[in-house]
Amino acid sequence: MPEGGGGRGSGPNRFHARVLDLGTLTETAAEIARTASDPEGVGIMARKARIYPIHLDDVPLKAAPLLKQELLAVGGDSAHARGVADHTAARTGVVLLATYGQYRRVLPKLARQPFGLAAIGEAIGSALDHRLRRKERTIPGLHRSFTVGGGTRVMGVLNVTPDSFSDGGRFADPEAAVIQAVRLVEEGADLLDIGAESTRPGALAVAPDEEWERLAPVLSRLGSEVSVPISVDTRHAEVAEKALAAGADVVNDVSGLRDPAMRQVLARTGAPAIVMHMRGDPTTMREHLEYADLRGEVYGALADACALAEADGVASDRLLVDPGLGFGKGPGQDLELLAHLGEFRSLGHPVVVGASRKSFLGAVLGGAPVGDREEASLAAAVAAALAGAEIVRVHSVRPTVRALKLADRLRGAVAEEEALVTGAD
Repeated sequence: MPEGGGGRGSGPNRFHARVLDLGTLTETAAEIARTASDPEGVGIMARKARIYPIHLDDVPLKAAPLLKQELLAVGGDSAHARGVADHTAARTGVVLLATYGQYRRVLPKLARQPFGLAAIGEAIGSALDHRLRRKERTIPGLHRSFTVGGGTRVMGVLNVTPDSFSDGGRFADPEAAVIQAVRLVEEGADLLDIGAESTRPGALAVAPDEEWERLAPVLSRLGSEVSVPISVDTRHAEVAEKALAAGADVVNDVSGLRDPAMRQVLARTGAPAIVMHMRGDPTTMREHLEYADLRGEVYGALADACALAEADGVASDRLLVDPGLGFGKGPGQDLELLAHLGEFRSLGHPVVVGASRKSFLGAVLGGAPVGDREEASLAAAVAAALAGAEIVRVHSVRPTVRALKLADRLRGAVAEEEALVTGAD
């Protein structure tokens, strides 16, 4: 046989060279182990196979070159503005490029450096740990609690409005709404999200009194009809407070806790909240589609909203985040956010995604109407789960629950990665 060829000839495929498609470090370790490499070295080498790019905003001029220097010293690197070299940039965005082990070696060094590098090191460590660790934990609702961090949870949507974009007032009658809520739970919903004000693009605001009139008769019955946690989808603090007292467990605020009164209600009651990103309001959000850095701006806005809520007394472990697909974003922007949902896990809060039946799915399908977006909605839920979303908000519960069984099985390898990547180097 030809040397090293195993009888395979002398062409380009002689050694069966292939670029591996390895989704996790667990898979990388398995591939290395097939070479009969030393078992002790498999984990060490596998951890070198994954670079974790980290983006930082607003890094001071004096800190940026030191940050690059320290990363280069451990085998990593960083990119910053050209103006850092000639001191024409007072501050800069930075992209760090390093393995988990390299970050762990550089963080103690940053803690001893001047020019704000200690705080930058803390931010890097926090983002990295949040991104990689997917521990199951319980979020206590006011009346019923729920778990995140294991499989993907399904939140069933119940609109008790006459003008919902998706179900056109089918459940505006309290009796019909309760029947639908029970059906969603029977189909496998882990939570229910009840809304009494349409927030579709162009929808007019509903007065809090009218919103509560729609919610009250449904909430008064659901506590005894269903056992899953109930989220109330509202922007109004007075509605949220009444709903929580009437049996709701979570507040889903599409305005991102913008109203100080809403933050006060949450701080006072201890209720968890979903903090969603939206520019403007439903009547104006289609006028605010320009972003210099879509993911960076949405991420920054959510980080700031959570920080403001925490400063007002809302416990950090009671906050969930939602990038707000369709709310002040165009179809291409919604797809970009959906494709990069994993970035939002760096915030340290469970990620909630609502893509079901939205207009960007209709655009992908060539202009399909709301009622003809089922397959795309299921695909979006699976994509969200694979990217790391803890909760998907959907209208069709049963098919989503079934589709997510496969997504969660595929995503199981990510949990295995945590133990490998965070092991000792």
